[in-house]
Amino acid sequence: MNRMKQLISQWTGTTRTGLTTEAVTIQLNAYDHARIRALTELFPAHNSQQILTELISTALDEIEEAFPYIEGDEIIAEDEFGDPIYADVGITPRFMELTKKYASSMK
Repeated sequence: MNRMKQLISQWTGTTRTGLTTEAVTIQLNAYDHARIRALTELFPAHNSQQILTELISTALDEIEEAFPYIEGDEIIAEDEFGDPIYADVGITPRFMELTKKYASSMK
């Protein structure tokens, strides 16, 4: 099931926990704002902040998956057939490093 479908399924059930205390203000264009309001009406157990938080989280998961794998020279493991697995030298490792950096500073 794709992540957005999982999110819709989640909205019909429980909400996520573990939010930070830092608030982020964003401005939406009128059409996107209308779509958020429509979602809050469709899923009344979730307010617009919850909807936006979960949409952003899902989009970030999807963009991380979309980063291209760029094979480096370093062998970091072997697959189940004994073939080498090379380190990713694309933007994924840097993204993960920066994410850990900022996540640890928020603790």
